[in-house]
Amino acid sequence: MALFRRRSTSDEEPIDDLAGGPELDLADEEAGVDPGDDAPGARPSGVDERSGGPFDEADAELADQSLPRLDLGSLLVPGLPGIGVQVEADPNTQEVRAITAVGQEAAVQVQAFAAPRSEGIWDDIRAEMLSELSATAGATVTEHDGPFGPELRAVIPARSPEGAQVMQPLRFTGIDGPRWFLRAVFLGRAAVEPDPEDDLHRVVRELIVVRGPEARAPRDPLPLRLPEQPPEGMATEGEATEAPGARDDDVDPDDGPGSRYADIDPFERGPEITEVR
Repeated sequence: MALFRRRSTSDEEPIDDLAGGPELDLADEEAGVDPGDDAPGARPSGVDERSGGPFDEADAELADQSLPRLDLGSLLVPGLPGIGVQVEADPNTQEVRAITAVGQEAAVQVQAFAAPRSEGIWDDIRAEMLSELSATAGATVTEHDGPFGPELRAVIPARSPEGAQVMQPLRFTGIDGPRWFLRAVFLGRAAVEPDPEDDLHRVVRELIVVRGPEARAPRDPLPLRLPEQPPEGMATEGEATEAPGARDDDVDPDDGPGSRYADIDPFERGPEITEVR
């Protein structure tokens, strides 16, 4: 399922997908790149100084300095005990597209995008997603006020790795920052029983977004890269853990995610990075 895609005059391909749902075709807010909208240090109207995180690079001193952080380019990802970090890349180009933090019963996929200086974009994206998901056969979607503000909670048809038809619960959260937009998609138990104090929410709060000075079109993904080596306190593992997310129709959401999981992204997973204590 395409979370959203930007479209220029050449009608580009989706940025990234979640399996088993509709494509959300969101056009660029602007036909081109306005360098004036990308002036360093600018904050869109309505975007608060995020003292509680996630943080802009300019506010990095407000983040927990005791945590090791993995430098993935546009995202500095904190290391927490028991939370694995999966780097997801396009198998053809090896371009890193998204980062997924995985816990025992839940996961969260995060990606950062460029946004205009003048205003946030989550309100528009959320309205478009709500309309598209509401029109999808078999899907249910509702709007809630969550730990990071307005969010969408959806259950969409999907297929497990074994090919079984399952229903996958998802929570779509968007956070507007200064010239950036952070998308966080929660899966598994975190999608049906949000706990703002759990480690996955802490991962999102402790993220540092490095927007960079380059002029970028709104909704352009901010570039990610593989680290040369994990920081002290974090180590790389070759095999990634299956991320929880989908459940069979007869599984009660209150019981947590089911035993069959649908992939949260069609791109091959790269190395998994987890904290070692």
